[in-house]
Amino acid sequence: MKQTNEWNLQKHARVLELDKVLARLAEETGCEDAEQLARELTPSCDAQEVRRLLRQTSDAHMLMARYSSPSFGAMRNVKGALSRAQAGAALSMRELLEIGEVLRVLRSLKEWRERAQTSTVLDGYFDGIAPNRYLEDKISAAILSEEEISDNASPELADLRRKLRAAALGVREKLEHIIRSPQYQKYLQEPVVTQRDGRFVVPVKLEHRGNVQGLVHDTSASGATVFIEPISVVEANNEIKVLQSKEAAEIERILYELSAEAGSFAETIAESYDRAVALNLIFAKARLAYNMKASAPEINEHGEIALRRARHPLLDAKTVVPVDLALGGAFDTLVITGPNTGGKTVTLKTLGLLTLMAMCGLMIPAAEGSTLAVFDGVMADIGDEQSIEQSLSTFSSHMKNIIEILQRASDKTLILLDELGAGTDPVEGAALAMAILERFRVCGARVAATTHYAELKAYALDTPGVENACCEFDVTTLRPTYRLLIGVPGRSNAFAISERLGLPPEIVERARGLISEENQRFENVVESLESARQSAEREHRETERLRAALEEAKTQADHRLAEVDKEREEILEQARRDAQRIADRANSQAGRLLGELEELRRQAASATDLSDLARRARAAAKAGADKLARAADLAEKKANEGYVLPRPLKAGDTVLLADIGKQGTVLSPA
Repeated sequence: MKQTNEWNLQKHARVLELDKVLARLAEETGCEDAEQLARELTPSCDAQEVRRLLRQTSDAHMLMARYSSPSFGAMRNVKGALSRAQAGAALSMRELLEIGEVLRVLRSLKEWRERAQTSTVLDGYFDGIAPNRYLEDKISAAILSEEEISDNASPELADLRRKLRAAALGVREKLEHIIRSPQYQKYLQEPVVTQRDGRFVVPVKLEHRGNVQGLVHDTSASGATVFIEPISVVEANNEIKVLQSKEAAEIERILYELSAEAGSFAETIAESYDRAVALNLIFAKARLAYNMKASAPEINEHGEIALRRARHPLLDAKTVVPVDLALGGAFDTLVITGPNTGGKTVTLKTLGLLTLMAMCGLMIPAAEGSTLAVFDGVMADIGDEQSIEQSLSTFSSHMKNIIEILQRASDKTLILLDELGAGTDPVEGAALAMAILERFRVCGARVAATTHYAELKAYALDTPGVENACCEFDVTTLRPTYRLLIGVPGRSNAFAISERLGLPPEIVERARGLISEENQRFENVVESLESARQSAEREHRETERLRAALEEAKTQADHRLAEVDKEREEILEQARRDAQRIADRANSQAGRLLGELEELRRQAASATDLSDLARRARAAAKAGADKLARAADLAEKKANEGYVLPRPLKAGDTVLLADIGKQGTVLSPA
């Protein structure tokens, strides 16, 4: 098993370009160790392990979508430094800063996980990370850069540096007095204070070196200037040197103390770092999946492959044509035919590369619901590996590869063969190809092979468990469509292509006459099948178009009906509100009329002209009745306004005559 895997990785995985995918994965990592792990990733032959790896990638992909990606900063491997610190060595400021950066990343990962309130299979990695805020803060507070320790690293260091600054200021003041003095200005090359070997000096002209008492520390490159430490500041400079020595000793003590602290936590930091590196690789897989618009396939152990809208991950996603692929279910061998540059080789590489990617725990650029199997070996003979140095022809090179594959083939093997049997006499090549396929089938291997041989097309038609497939070619445009059609043998289209390119028809007809009658009948059958398939596809597309149009029309009709119902309800509701208002007004007016009548009755009791009172009562009653009638007519009109018949009337329908409030039967439509 191990030998097969190593052989597969070194040769066949490279042929299928897995190394290029892993190089892209490495670019998504954030530290050198994770990058190295990405480049050295190997396919697993254990189905349970593959499912576990894919689950990790899927969960990381989900977490990224919900909470964005965690930051892994610029982690470096600090295990060596930690081991030396654990053994009692003092680390440099750079090493301690790197340990501090690792601790910062570990803390940020832990904080990120606490914000992401979703349980995943990655929780074990996050739970194994142990932040150390105490040591992180101590390092960051003490060390400012690779060359600078903070004054706050210790009280002693702060006191020493305060004394150093005071001593340096005193020396500078004395020297400033000297260079401004008229007595010395004529001896100086220029009126500045500088340093040599950590001691403050002044530049004196060579010819006046005897006029300035002091110690000579250096000479300029031209020899015209000497740098003298005047006698008056020698003692002060000595004091500075002593303080600098004490400062260096205190810095060494601080570094030793920090190193000892780091060494005491060495094992915990190292283990947490390993988990962070593992998480970096897993999230790199998730980022690669996001970039490829990939999904996680279902994994099985019985050699079944069903890819939906699969794309080769190294081709331009904007132009690559997705393919549907199946193998290992109803058939164990797939014979792919079609013209050159039609996509046959890309199809083989897509099948092999996506299988290897899944076995590495990588999501694949294919639609949801795709299925892949785990194999002990994915072996491929693809491309022209002719070797001039080895004096091998193309045919010999292919045969050498196939012999190696035969020696390792089993029922747990996926075999991909490009142009099987090519490079030799067609009759012998076709016979060899069939014999090789039969041998692989006896081994129980899953095989996908491309070919131009008509004999292999017939073999696939006649042999149970072997299926034809072809890469579609548009003879009208002389361009491949790159669609893979399973169950259909392909045609070479040599005659059609030659004729459309301008080859004289008589030559084409002569060529047709020279091929065997059996081959001609086979090609005619294939052509008839292709025509029938294209016709069926056109009818299917038209059916789908009509179905879509019908669905759209139904949706629009349902929408319009809903709008009409809504409008009708709104009108009825408004009518009900109007009727209520009318009733309220009618009750009010009736009350007023009763009051007027009561008043008239009282007046009648004392009046002598009863006819005038009766006339006035009738006029008031008629006026009230007219107002009620007009209000009722308005409400009725609003209630029926905008009403649309659900269908045209026909004889025998019962209808309501809204104007008179009576039902009737239609005798005949108008």
